[in-house]
Amino acid sequence: MKIKETIGIDVSKLTIDVTVHSNKAYCKFENTEKDFKKMVNWVFKQSPFDIENVLFVFEHTGLYSHRLAVYLTKENIYFSMVPGLEIKRSLGIVRGKDDRVDSRSIARYGYRLRDEITPCKLPSKELKSLKTLLALRETKVKQRSGDKALLKEYKLVYSRKDNEIVFKILEKSIKSLSKYISEIELEMDKIIKSDSGLKNQYELVTSIKGIGPQIALYTIVFTEGFTKFKTHRQFASYCGVAPFPNVSGTSIRGKTKVSNLANKKIKSLLDLGAKGSLQYNLEIKTFYERRLELGKSKMSTINIIRNKLISRMFAVIKRNSPYVDFMKYAA
Repeated sequence: MKIKETIGIDVSKLTIDVTVHSNKAYCKFENTEKDFKKMVNWVFKQSPFDIENVLFVFEHTGLYSHRLAVYLTKENIYFSMVPGLEIKRSLGIVRGKDDRVDSRSIARYGYRLRDEITPCKLPSKELKSLKTLLALRETKVKQRSGDKALLKEYKLVYSRKDNEIVFKILEKSIKSLSKYISEIELEMDKIIKSDSGLKNQYELVTSIKGIGPQIALYTIVFTEGFTKFKTHRQFASYCGVAPFPNVSGTSIRGKTKVSNLANKKIKSLLDLGAKGSLQYNLEIKTFYERRLELGKSKMSTINIIRNKLISRMFAVIKRNSPYVDFMKYAA
């Protein structure tokens, strides 16, 4: 595959702005499958290149870009969904905001990196369903936490006798949300069990002490079944737990530290997993205590444990065998 042409698309809720890089042709279409067909026909009238030499590039905007990605996959057209921050930082200093200009900038960005960009492949139907359910579960958990906190505050301040309706509504809401969360978890469990590959990965990953159902599910979804990242180091960087140096010339000698550019949800789950493994994994606990005795900081040690968990997840998947706790065989 030799990319000779890039098409920049700025995706919004209702419309898509499209620019052809080679001749700067521009057109706006509706964000619907009907107009996607018109858009593709228009693009290949404007561009002299064959379909296998053209790459459509657009920002990953979640729900808004999903329909376009599905359509292009169905039509066997090469495309790449790029994080918005990556595009933004590649443009340099930009003043103002205009969708037409943005589509031209995305086309230019794709053309400059055409030899480095790998066309996207949408994950399986099962992985997409799991991702949607995880997002929904997270929303419901947050709502339930908010209601629980509010109910707790009301109990401290108000009497139930004078505010019976308020207490009842909050308690019913919490009960309903708990029911929805249980239903979502049952559906996710059903999806995992229905797919032999996902079931195998889930069982392998959860064989590691410190890796619970949530960490396992989020990792499988965001690694797209351990295919999106080649190494555990790449995934650790994505999660924001891989340390990077902070050195420049002879004057700057900063501490090696993790980056704020991260998937904060997975990072927080890994943090809980690392702290949980201190209670249930003797090897991790021994390692932690030994480092503290040497005067190392608690947070740097916790971060090393988070990296260990990621490394072990990738290792059991690569070996296709469960994690073995050698510590229990030690004399």
